[in-house]
Amino acid sequence: MGGWRHIKGITVYLPKANVDTDQLIPARFMSAPRSEGYGDYLLYDQRRDAYGQLDPSFPLNTDKTPSVLIAHRNFGSGSSREAAVYALVDAGFQAVIAPSFGDIFSSNAVNNGLLPLRLDEQDHAKLVVCHKAKSDLPTAIDLDTCQLRLGSFECVFTLDETWRLKLINGWDDIDMTQQHLSSIEGYIERACNITPWAWPNGVK
Repeated sequence: MGGWRHIKGITVYLPKANVDTDQLIPARFMSAPRSEGYGDYLLYDQRRDAYGQLDPSFPLNTDKTPSVLIAHRNFGSGSSREAAVYALVDAGFQAVIAPSFGDIFSSNAVNNGLLPLRLDEQDHAKLVVCHKAKSDLPTAIDLDTCQLRLGSFECVFTLDETWRLKLINGWDDIDMTQQHLSSIEGYIERACNITPWAWPNGVK
């Protein structure tokens, strides 16, 4: 998985709160091979009308390829299915902006290169106003400076430093652990010397 530092992409606005992981990808699609991509399953039921046809009025049903999603509070709540993140990433999204996120969703997102960018309600409202005023304006996000810009709106956002490093380097939890491999090996060696009885067969 490749990392990223800056994006400047097409933005789409989803005016709905409490979009949970069951909505992001219905359970019936989770047995599909990931190699085929999950992008077509993103918000599958919400994007369709009563006849199963794509609803042209739904924000994500566009011929453009957005990379930034402006959502509302409690995005990604519900079950812990990582497939919800796969669906967003495979659809081309690199960032979701909302006032709040499901905790497990946020962790899964970062491990898959997707930024869960949290804004307070006031800044979020300003961002939505700017987007509605001119929806064709791109959103720029800079992980080096933690700055967000869309038209006349600009702010600095807060991001956990570990998450920032993961996104920039394309790391998941295993990759992050490997950055401390020498320290881990040093600890094991010291532990073997101090408490050899706890390591009867040594360290393989």
